[in-house]
Amino acid sequence: MTYFYFIVFLFVSILIKIPIFAIVGGIVFSLIFKTNNEFISKKYSSIIIQIGVVLLGFSINYQAAINSSLQYIPVISIFVVLTFILVFLLGLSLKIDKNYSLLVASGSSICGGTAMVSIAPIIKSKNEDLAAALSIIFFLNAIGIILFPFLGQLLNLSQIQFGAWVATVIHDTSAVIGASMGYGYESLETASTLKLGRTLWLIPLITLISINRDRDKKYFSVPMFVIFFIIAIILGSYFNIPIEKEMIRHISQIIFLTGLFSIGTQISFKNLKNIDKNKLLYPIISWILIIPFSFFIVFSLA
Repeated sequence: MTYFYFIVFLFVSILIKIPIFAIVGGIVFSLIFKTNNEFISKKYSSIIIQIGVVLLGFSINYQAAINSSLQYIPVISIFVVLTFILVFLLGLSLKIDKNYSLLVASGSSICGGTAMVSIAPIIKSKNEDLAAALSIIFFLNAIGIILFPFLGQLLNLSQIQFGAWVATVIHDTSAVIGASMGYGYESLETASTLKLGRTLWLIPLITLISINRDRDKKYFSVPMFVIFFIIAIILGSYFNIPIEKEMIRHISQIIFLTGLFSIGTQISFKNLKNIDKNKLLYPIISWILIIPFSFFIVFSLA
């Protein structure tokens, strides 16, 4: 019966076509039905979003993506490096243990949960620390999806400006997609391209930490959906795809809304209550500091 109501809630969220309603719908569903961690939406939310990102690539013009990357990727690289260093040092100054500081610094600077899960086995992170960090990041992602479109309107940002900002300030790719698609399609294209450029910083991060921890290279990995996204952009730009780009955008929107609803089902206020106070506040304080810092970096250097 739970799956029946899941389909009903999901269908309504897709029908409304507003990202905020999709994630709120997932949160409401989770609060009512109290699903466990094995529930389908909790297990596959990231994969759903990644499929949507790859599909979106077929509708993005290659030259437009290159122009956007050339303008903002150097800025995003500066942001990633400085954010990692500053957040890590903030953790140490707050007497947070080194491994937890590494988790939060990686997630805050690169790609949220993906970065933290990637480095956790390398640094031998405690399971409870990883679970705590992921819970807080998911919660901040939900806030970001709701908050930043309003901030963008308040600051009168163009779609490209907004896309560049959320590509730096929001942790996970899925949340970046959620915030930007509510602002406009041009914003979504910009944010998707730049966020995946930011995600590629996983490669040097994992390499450096592996060398530092004297691990073998079995942990080295490249986010495959990023590679497929780039391939999709090239195919969509230079080959005759037998599907209208508008149809591709429509399908990807449905997939994104499904993914955002699924992310909403992951929010657990019970888990947040059980987290150590300092470890709860540390990622939140970091993010509050990152918001104006990212705005300054993007708009002063781009």
